[in-house]
Amino acid sequence: MLTALKRIFRSSWLSFRRNSGSSLATVFVVVMTIFAITFLFLFRGTTQFLISTLQEKVDISVYFKTEAPEEEILKAKTEISEIPEVRDVEYISRQQALERFVQRHKEDPLLMESLKEVGENPFLASLNIKAWQASQYEQVANFLENSSFKDIVKKIDYYQRKPVIERLFSITSIMNKAGIVISAILVTISFLVVFNTIRLAIYNSREEIKIQRLVGASNWFIRGPFLIQGIITGFFATTITILLFMLLCWVFSPKLETILTDFNIFSFFLSNFWILLLIQLLAGIGIGTVSSLIAMRRYLKV
Repeated sequence: MLTALKRIFRSSWLSFRRNSGSSLATVFVVVMTIFAITFLFLFRGTTQFLISTLQEKVDISVYFKTEAPEEEILKAKTEISEIPEVRDVEYISRQQALERFVQRHKEDPLLMESLKEVGENPFLASLNIKAWQASQYEQVANFLENSSFKDIVKKIDYYQRKPVIERLFSITSIMNKAGIVISAILVTISFLVVFNTIRLAIYNSREEIKIQRLVGASNWFIRGPFLIQGIITGFFATTITILLFMLLCWVFSPKLETILTDFNIFSFFLSNFWILLLIQLLAGIGIGTVSSLIAMRRYLKV
């Protein structure tokens, strides 16, 4: 049994080397597919970080009438905090709003002069609300419009911020769908290329197959080298891709960190190395094995 396996592996390797041109082309196409799948994984991690960062900055505020008692506003804060979609609620008093405005615009003499002209504090008390997901702000806004404290509410700025929130949600969906479609297309192309490579290998080995049949070789002894050839293709493609991505992440990590502060793509790659390697092995060897089995079933009649 062990001797037969050694012969199958040796025959597979010799066939892989003999058809080096088509083998390398096949490895290249499978590399492109695994590259796209790996890129999608890293891109998803990057976009999730970016989206979570943006979501930290996206919020809605509910402003209360000037005459609204503070205790009523604090009751409203407690009520809003109990909504499952709400992650955090911050109360900003009129005085705090004024202080923040002054701190932010103290270098702008025109605005400071305008504020003095007004005389009194023009700002309203508000509750700054953050939801868990960008898609949940509409539910929060609907709750605020029909709440028990709606009579003391001056305005809700959700509808002014709605285009930004919806845009964020839309970009996320489009990015994920585009990545899945591109990966699916490349997987299909890889299947076809590996399939045709194995078909060509079967055609080139037709005389050897006839001789093996005549000397009584088993079906799997004949089929084995073509199956192993598909696995070898997937293994080489996986090895090349993981090394290529390691190099790219290491090179581009400092540059990306200047754009995405607090996110290091190389650290993310290393922390997910084993998951990525497993995904790549499943993709590469899976494509090679399945394509080989289909090609053998169709063209190798033993």
